[in-house]
Amino acid sequence: MTQTSENVTWLTQEAYNKLKDELAYLTGPARSEIAAKIAAAREEGDLRENGGYHAAKEEQGKQELRVRQLTQLLENAKVGEAPAANGAVAPGMVVTIAFDGDEDDTLTFLLASREYASTEIETYSPQSPLGSGVIGHKVGEDAEYELPNGKKASVKILKADPYNG
Repeated sequence: MTQTSENVTWLTQEAYNKLKDELAYLTGPARSEIAAKIAAAREEGDLRENGGYHAAKEEQGKQELRVRQLTQLLENAKVGEAPAANGAVAPGMVVTIAFDGDEDDTLTFLLASREYASTEIETYSPQSPLGSGVIGHKVGEDAEYELPNGKKASVKILKADPYNG
């Protein structure tokens, strides 16, 4: 679970440990593995037509980008507790809303950093128009956010519970 405020990202201890473990793997064993793949491909000869070499270099680039992302995220992380189950929408919560008060047209999502996006539940960033529009509102209240076309949309907060995934 995360909660972003300015450049600070709030993480639970479990999430912080998971990201730290991923960073340790990427900067240790994974770097050695990719270096070995590149070296082996290099020994095959002409690099201009060596698909294995180019694939390994591309993989290395993606891996190093992830290392930079994790390093920045962890440098700005603060470890804290999950949000309180007090009915107020906050980052780290699963929120159910009804569009224009129509309780048949609902959306349930996790309000969190994209680091926590999963296939189990849709994730909206606290900085997204919808995310920033619902933060701080309580269950039963109406909230407004701006659509990409500049118009305002209204939603009703139906549920807001701490994420336990």
